[in-house]
Amino acid sequence: MLSIKPVLLDFCPEILHNILANLKPADVGSISRTCRGLNSYVEGNRLLWKDLYIRNFDHPPHEHIQREPQWEVDLKRFVNLQKILETENVSVKKSAVVETCNTAIHLLQTASADSESSLNISFLNQFFEDRHNGNVFLFSSNLYEQAGAEDHHPASTEEERQATAKLHSYFGTSKEAIGRTRSRAAHPYARAKVYDLRGYTTPNYWGPWMDDGSLRVDWEKVESLMIVLGYNLQMFGERCPIPASKSLMIWHSPFEGVTPNSYTPMPRFMDTMDKNLKAELNFLHGTSIIQEPEPPLEALDPYGVTGTWRRVVCFLDYNDLYSFNFGGYEPNDSRPRPPIIMQEAIRLITMKLRVERIEAPGPMNGKALPVVHFTGTARSMHQAHDPNSNSSLYGTASLTPEGEVRWTTTSLFGGEERWKSESIQVGGLRSARGTIGTWFDKDYDDNGPVGPTAFWKLNDQVSDEKRTGVVLYAGYDDDDDDD
Repeated sequence: MLSIKPVLLDFCPEILHNILANLKPADVGSISRTCRGLNSYVEGNRLLWKDLYIRNFDHPPHEHIQREPQWEVDLKRFVNLQKILETENVSVKKSAVVETCNTAIHLLQTASADSESSLNISFLNQFFEDRHNGNVFLFSSNLYEQAGAEDHHPASTEEERQATAKLHSYFGTSKEAIGRTRSRAAHPYARAKVYDLRGYTTPNYWGPWMDDGSLRVDWEKVESLMIVLGYNLQMFGERCPIPASKSLMIWHSPFEGVTPNSYTPMPRFMDTMDKNLKAELNFLHGTSIIQEPEPPLEALDPYGVTGTWRRVVCFLDYNDLYSFNFGGYEPNDSRPRPPIIMQEAIRLITMKLRVERIEAPGPMNGKALPVVHFTGTARSMHQAHDPNSNSSLYGTASLTPEGEVRWTTTSLFGGEERWKSESIQVGGLRSARGTIGTWFDKDYDDNGPVGPTAFWKLNDQVSDEKRTGVVLYAGYDDDDDDD
């Protein structure tokens, strides 16, 4: 009996390559197992796996990779991720929590900076519309021991809980997360965690770090901070509509702005002005309104500090904070505090930051990038005379030992330090999502106050442009003048 070779192997290598490269990656893996000849052609075929990768996923940014990606290894990881997210077997999902979350984060870290056109983000979004994936991979931190729906439960290990909290922090807030659709909303329980003073210690620098002095991120804390901030901003936007309120909803689109270098400046009138109009205005006013190039120091800053930033700060009335932490509790009581349903205050602040100096990393910094020191001002958007919102400030941007981007700030009023903050930049270097963290008293007072804070970059402008006889208006002034 004559043996018949598989038809595919009759084609020349170029045609066979084009046929296989147009298949889905999962199907190529299946085809490679049909016969020895196809397996020999597919396995280890670098050009084929690279072609499959860049047809189905974003090409990893050049600045993210120090050597050529392992196209075959990574693509097989993504195929396995797809199978886990597609399965209806919840037990299979739960058996691969850490691997699934880590692979999803890897996809986000190597995604295109443009969230709307990113193949990686589109790939993930299609699967997280499935509530079973959300239940297992987003809503499985310790927060969901009390909060959440009946099918929300904390994962069995600390590693799994941290992994799901991290992916949730990258995913952002949603109705499921902040709680508009069920009785046990997440935000009161997240708020209780944020304002529990027992969670602010010297080893965690009073910030979103593990309580062991390592400066590793405590993603469960970041998750709670995000939920509280997201809920408060949503309530603020509904009750007090302001121009460009969409810019406040930075956590409401899944996985948006969490890739490195995804920050892009918001368009300003000066950026789109016709060059002839610029020249005419220059002539009328006798001075140049064209921005001068930034000094060389900015060019050496890898964090993109210099510019205008939007900040949100939330806080409880101090009497409520004190009662929540000390009213009727023994000093050594380790039980979880009850959910907080009382309303917080919220402040929206415009910060203008500029690089002051750049130093080599110290012993508690990651060594890949320098420490950037900055100074600036902070001004309330809507309460110009609020003494707690208008200040000068200074701070640092640096890497932690595990490579996360850490921001610290210290606010000064009348030349005296008053508040400090510790934050992590979710998504990494120059991410559009910005930072999430905590603010607290400069003296680390065990009695508080404390609260959540976040800030994200709007544009690269730092100078306060003075009004002239010509009003330039593009529908929204980032400086939000209170005149």
